[in-house]
Amino acid sequence: MNFRTSGPFPQLILDDVRGAQKMLSGVARTTGMEGSRYLSSLVGAPVHFKCENLQRTGSFKLRGAYVRIAGLSPVERASGVVAASAGNHAQGVALASSLLGVRSTVFMPVGAPLPKVAATREYGAEVRLEGQVVDETLAAAQEYAEETGAVFIHPFDHPDIIAGQGTVGLEILEQCPEVRTIVVGIGGGGLAAGIAVAVKALRPDVRVVGVQAAGAAAFPPSLSAGHPVALGSVQTMADGIKVGRPGDLTFPLVQELVDEVRTVSEDELSSALLLCLERAKMVVEPAGASPVAALLSDPKAFRGPVVAVLSGGNVDPLLMQRVLTHGMVAAGRYLSLRLRLTDRPGALAALLASLTVADANVLDISHVRTDPRLGLTEAEVELHLETKGPEHCTEVAAALREAGYLIRS
Repeated sequence: MNFRTSGPFPQLILDDVRGAQKMLSGVARTTGMEGSRYLSSLVGAPVHFKCENLQRTGSFKLRGAYVRIAGLSPVERASGVVAASAGNHAQGVALASSLLGVRSTVFMPVGAPLPKVAATREYGAEVRLEGQVVDETLAAAQEYAEETGAVFIHPFDHPDIIAGQGTVGLEILEQCPEVRTIVVGIGGGGLAAGIAVAVKALRPDVRVVGVQAAGAAAFPPSLSAGHPVALGSVQTMADGIKVGRPGDLTFPLVQELVDEVRTVSEDELSSALLLCLERAKMVVEPAGASPVAALLSDPKAFRGPVVAVLSGGNVDPLLMQRVLTHGMVAAGRYLSLRLRLTDRPGALAALLASLTVADANVLDISHVRTDPRLGLTEAEVELHLETKGPEHCTEVAAALREAGYLIRS
């Protein structure tokens, strides 16, 4: 593609995104738009999900990867491509390369989830496990590129990548022309920048809101400083947006075109993922659920109709299990209690009868008699209960106290 030049970096325009859309015809799916009655009731206006979790390879990353690799010269294609990723970008590069007949090598961290490693191989890439963290994996991929001449495919900081991701914005305007706010997760900024380039050119009145995980929120300090700022550390379950520094190309685009960047907590991400699964029947990874987390945390802050971009659905089953449990706790659906009772026949049965009356479901129970802090006739019981929400948790605890049980912290 031919990009305008402004300062040290190419400047993207609407025609670049439209060109990417033509290139992706028949390759990337035009993913569906699904309404959310629950979120609509909270926001007070229609809320729709843009379901990129149902894109080929399970995320939007195929769009940018395909446009980038398709734009290589014959000589560059012959040298092959290389990428570094813990998951979504890896799969996007692998499939795009296979479709274009280009050899691909993908470096992934040693601890990358096995389903993501297997999927990347199945899409046709040679996978090399290097490094314990993504920075080490990235360095290994760049070293490989220098040694072999393979073209390094950056996950977000390249004009072709951004133009490809921007096609999501064009689809949103076509599918929901009445949209007033688009909410999208931000890691390095490629998706948000691409969407903003397309949307602001056609509908400058539409508000674009980016969302970062609080433990990997590099954009707020960068926007305050006026230039990309690297975080000292990043920690979040949302590996799809776990990026410690904005891109040199994506940063000025986000700075100019994205109206606001919000942050969400791990508890909010867990609750959002749980909502997507329970209410929308959508399997969404934590990064993909970040826009939903922002809507849940402050629903009245968004002018509707709202489109929340579910950017990916590649979640490791083990992480899903942990996140769902965490989300259930955050939503008040689990209650853990410790209490003491007299160690006599029937005491535990009486306790369980009280819980039955309170309509609490016992998930796990441990019965301790040998702790030296206990009296001769005492036993301590630790309970893990499934409840119906925060109000029910309060009701269960009150019922136990009324029955004479002392709940310990």
